[in-house]
Amino acid sequence: QVQLVESGGGLVQPGGSLRLSCAASGSIGSITAMNWYRQAPGKQRELVAHISSGGWTNYVDSVKGRFTISRDNAKTTVYLQMNSLKSEDTAVYYCNVVDTFDDYWGKGTLVTVSS
Repeated sequence: QVQLVESGGGLVQPGGSLRLSCAASGSIGSITAMNWYRQAPGKQRELVAHISSGGWTNYVDSVKGRFTISRDNAKTTVYLQMNSLKSEDTAVYYCNVVDTFDDYWGKGTLVTVSS
């Protein structure tokens, strides 16, 4: 059984920063990709940031230059550094990890950007 534990969400003012973490544990295979998605109220879930097994990263246009995805050396923890946050970044953020067998989801962490 694979578990993904997310942390780091919360309330932040516009222009502020947060760092999300997601630690994978359990019977996880060779990880091929680690992703952060988000879902805002009334909207569909969208892919925010991606990091491949080789370290290649990609971002949705709305966060380019503000968010950075990274992982630890063991490649079992993925981070999302979020800077210059805007009200439109308010959403539940979900960690997604893909291995050779399946893909796995965290329960989500709420990020609220408000003054």
